[in-house]
Amino acid sequence: MPARILVIEYEPGIVDFLERGLVAYGFEVESAADGIAGAERALAEPFDLVVLDVMLPLRSGLEVLAQLRDAKPELPVIILTARGEVEDRVIGLDSGAIDYLTKPFSLSELAARIRAQLRVAAQTPTTTLAGGDVEINLITREVKRGGILVRLSTTEFELLTHLLRNRGRVLSREQILRAVWGYEYDPGTNVVDVYVGYLRRKLRQTGERDPIVTVRSVGYRFDAPA
Repeated sequence: MPARILVIEYEPGIVDFLERGLVAYGFEVESAADGIAGAERALAEPFDLVVLDVMLPLRSGLEVLAQLRDAKPELPVIILTARGEVEDRVIGLDSGAIDYLTKPFSLSELAARIRAQLRVAAQTPTTTLAGGDVEINLITREVKRGGILVRLSTTEFELLTHLLRNRGRVLSREQILRAVWGYEYDPGTNVVDVYVGYLRRKLRQTGERDPIVTVRSVGYRFDAPA
């Protein structure tokens, strides 16, 4: 699947330029025009990389970057800005950006930097997953909600991990069966629904809202807020 890129940029001309250009380079591109909408999309949906303008309405790019570093430290962010001073570049990189481009910039260079950062991200093993107050340690296989340990069976753990890896995406029962149980979809089986029920009951122990959303006639989505 093509990498999903979120462009957070307020200038319509640059947004159009980036959307058209990056799609031509083989990426799937979404956009947001201000800092609040951009942060909400970046935190709620599964993106592989964010291209972030520093000067944004409603919330600055550096504030958005700080939010992403806290909630999704594994998500790579490339900053775009008209500011070219060394101090500005240092602030951006020290704040958590993995790269920095000054406007005007070459689209081919941006695409090359995106590919380079995606290669680095692909080679870096992920040891933890988090969504809202649900945390998974993939090494110890511990699951916590709100800091409280949740004991899961092996199948429940694999199901939760798959849902969390695809946070924000609707997964059909067929997709879940293939990923977790490894066999083709049987219209007569309700094993996915049964195990989602098990997960919901165990995650509900803290009294918080259910992070697993039922999408009628389709399947399920992990939708915990950041």
